[in-house]
Amino acid sequence: QVQLVESGGGLVQPGGSLRLSCAASGSIFNINAMGWYRQAPGKQRELVATITSGGDTNYADSVKFRFTISGDNAKNTVNLQMNSLKPEDTAIYYCSAGIATTRTTVVNVYWGRGTQVTVSS
Repeated sequence: QVQLVESGGGLVQPGGSLRLSCAASGSIFNINAMGWYRQAPGKQRELVATITSGGDTNYADSVKFRFTISGDNAKNTVNLQMNSLKPEDTAIYYCSAGIATTRTTVVNVYWGRGTQVTVSS
């Protein structure tokens, strides 16, 4: 059993900052990558940022230079520092991880339940 638990969402004014955190726990042998996705009302879920276990990062164009993803392999955690937030960043943010539960199993993608981020004055 694997769980991903997000924290850090909330209400912030435009131009403000928030920091999201996600911790993976349970039967984890290896995590090859973790990331953040978001889904706004009436829209499809979209990639925000990902980070591999080797530290390679990838960002959506809409958040480049405003958001920073970081991870701690030893703690199985990933963070998303969000600066210069805009109303269009309002969405439910989901943590995701590619996890192998044993040495011989394939990597499966796991999701957290999401945390709401609202950017509004």
